[in-house]
Amino acid sequence: MAEVLVERAQRVVTLTLNRPERLNAVTATLYQELIAALQDAAADPGVRAVVLTGQGRAFCVGADLVDHAAGAPDEAGRQRYAALGQDAAAAILGLDKPVIGALNGHAIGAGLELALACDLTVVADAAKLRFPELTLGTFVGGGTTVTLVERAGMTRAKELLLLGRFFSAAEAVGWGLCNEQRPAGEVLARATLMAAEVAARSPRSVAFTKRLLRTARDRTWSEVLAAEAEALARCMGTKDWQEGLDAYRDRREPRFTGE
Repeated sequence: MAEVLVERAQRVVTLTLNRPERLNAVTATLYQELIAALQDAAADPGVRAVVLTGQGRAFCVGADLVDHAAGAPDEAGRQRYAALGQDAAAAILGLDKPVIGALNGHAIGAGLELALACDLTVVADAAKLRFPELTLGTFVGGGTTVTLVERAGMTRAKELLLLGRFFSAAEAVGWGLCNEQRPAGEVLARATLMAAEVAARSPRSVAFTKRLLRTARDRTWSEVLAAEAEALARCMGTKDWQEGLDAYRDRREPRFTGE
């Protein structure tokens, strides 16, 4: 059985972590299937947005500790597993198409790391969230030492990582880790609606937005301004730019093609 389910509906692909009997705890296979599905979405010009969710009552509760305890990998195995987790987060962060996290339930450890890599996130009211890594003698991944600080600030990031306590969906939204909270039964529908809304934007404009936001921390102000000007100039030379102007003039919704 596939550990990541892929469903396409018009311009939105929904990826569902599919190990509900283990609360979608991650394995090497799950990471590999997730990476492959994200690569397929990146290569398909008909895909404009991705929704990432979980099967059952949890989004993802992190590493499968039972699987880990069953047999300790050697050094090479540990390196391969760690690299897969980083590659999965990088595939989300580096995708030029928006990824909407639909946290239908608990998001813990590696699950929360994947959620923080998403561009927008809807979380279930009753979901519990936590970074337990330091309490287990391990460490976070997925760029969390950057993404968590960017969303919640250094003070809160230290609190959540060093103390490793559970926190609520309301706290996650209040601290900026998630965008919205909804009843569990509404999370996927709301995330899908957000994905469809962003999918209606010009793909080139969306791609530039993700790229420049992702690299802004590594640029000087002059480089940021130059990159924005370059993106604007390139957008203004496209058919989508003209379509946006025509739609505004005609008081209708634009029909962007990515050209």
